[in-house]
Amino acid sequence: MLLPKRTKHRKVQKGRIKGNATRGHLISFGSYAVKSLDAIWITSRQIEAARVALTRYLKREGQVWIRIFPDKPITKKPAEVRMGKGKGSPEYWAAVVKPGTILFEIDGVSEERAAEALRLASQKLPCKTRFVVRQDLMG
Repeated sequence: MLLPKRTKHRKVQKGRIKGNATRGHLISFGSYAVKSLDAIWITSRQIEAARVALTRYLKREGQVWIRIFPDKPITKKPAEVRMGKGKGSPEYWAAVVKPGTILFEIDGVSEERAAEALRLASQKLPCKTRFVVRQDLMG
């Protein structure tokens, strides 16, 4: 699973996801990609599950890029604990995803195989997604 080697702060505030993505919204590395249509937190486990589904279908052909990284620690209090007494301890890591963010990219395979692989990967994710093709390929 993905997680940062080290962070500046152990706990972070919840924050709000406002607006569409202005960074990471264009295909940079591959020819085909899957893009988020929702504002959501995606956990490191969900990213890993999608990556496994993607690479299993592709059977080591082509190249895959993961464009999001879980760098936000999400805290949780234990079960049956009274209110107050401070913030809970970090439970898992999440990536903050805005609408329009590219999640995964693929290159080196046909469009049909890429579409199917990214469809299988997007089934593991908690948000609506769309398959996109690089602009210069659309010609």
